[in-house]
Amino acid sequence: MPALTHYRVLIVDDDEKVSKTVALLFTTQGWETRVAYSAEEAIEITTQWKPDLAILDIILPGMNGIDLAGVLKANLPGCRLLLFSGQPSTADLVKEAEAQGQMLQVLAKPIPPTELLDMAARLMENGA
Repeated sequence: MPALTHYRVLIVDDDEKVSKTVALLFTTQGWETRVAYSAEEAIEITTQWKPDLAILDIILPGMNGIDLAGVLKANLPGCRLLLFSGQPSTADLVKEAEAQGQMLQVLAKPIPPTELLDMAARLMENGA
């Protein structure tokens, strides 16, 4: 898979180890990365830095990742979104969001690095 250079990715996960690992994965592929540990921090980052892709954990302190996806979609319509979760209980949140017309791509943690990079490449190439 060719490196996707000149793209920006925002990783939002309250687990510092996960956030930094995902950021390192994308950095080694030529992406510019930023990390946030909460939805509120992510919103603050995006006032100054506009990502092409946001990878969001669903379970976050304060605002959850699904609500954050809605805020990012409204504020950054060109930003592609990818959500992930290691919690089975998030299925209800996803169903609720879909009932409100929000179609979300959700991956289960842990995600193999090549699968995550391939998914990101497809989103950037196709927008879907």
